[in-house]
Amino acid sequence: MIEFISKEPINKGWSCDKKYCVTTADGTKYLLRVTPFDKSANHENMYRMQQEVAKLGIPMCKSLEIGECDEGIYILQTWVDGKDAEEVVPYLADSEQYALGLETGRILKKIHSIPAPEKQPDWETRINDKADLRIRKYNECPLKYDNGQAFIDFINANRYLLKNRPQCYQHGDYHIGNMMIENGKVVIIDFDRYDFGDPWEEFKSITWCAQASPLFASGMVNGYFDNDVPMEFWRLLALYISLGTITSLPWAIPYGEGEVQTMKKLANEVLEWYDNMQNPVPVWYKKLHQ
Repeated sequence: MIEFISKEPINKGWSCDKKYCVTTADGTKYLLRVTPFDKSANHENMYRMQQEVAKLGIPMCKSLEIGECDEGIYILQTWVDGKDAEEVVPYLADSEQYALGLETGRILKKIHSIPAPEKQPDWETRINDKADLRIRKYNECPLKYDNGQAFIDFINANRYLLKNRPQCYQHGDYHIGNMMIENGKVVIIDFDRYDFGDPWEEFKSITWCAQASPLFASGMVNGYFDNDVPMEFWRLLALYISLGTITSLPWAIPYGEGEVQTMKKLANEVLEWYDNMQNPVPVWYKKLHQ
């Protein structure tokens, strides 16, 4: 490992990883992520895939070194000397919010150029199994959303759209909370939840972007599709968001009332965006040209 003279903990995010800002003798900063051994089975593949993404010229936190230490498996990454996008973007001029959104959509399109393995499991079967499990867990959950049934009805009515969907490499958690702004440009971080699947499913976390900045979220979609968004995308996205929303409530319960209320608030917003899942195009979406 590169030798460093200081090590400051970073207490952000939901990962089990320990994260540090480390500094070398010449003043260079790096991000050090340490994953416990029992959670690190996939880290060699994750490291390899991050290097594949970096080859595309993606502005990102790049992985430089992987190895073992006393606490687990470490990955040393470049340091992004910027600010969290979710703290910056909402306060920018409208045109800047939209332009940064366009940039993130175009970046995501590049990320999705990496193909999935040839023997990747069938997407339709995989998501239908996931949908069945999530609906069951929601129905068994002691708490419910107001009109949560609207999500379930939408999922069941649109499962046919899952047939023959293409698959590719996915960042796995692509939203404004995993982006930073450095010198006015977007930098993508936290590739540790990578997966392979339907490229359009990657947009399921756009709910967090839309909450922070509808213009940023609109730009992301328009940048990805070069301002020609197919209706099938909107229906599939609403399905994926419905799946994410119904699973969020059972997930939140162990984390306490604060997280439960956060997820209930988000569910209410989603229902408003989609007119109780009657309109697949969310009200926050704006088709602008730039």
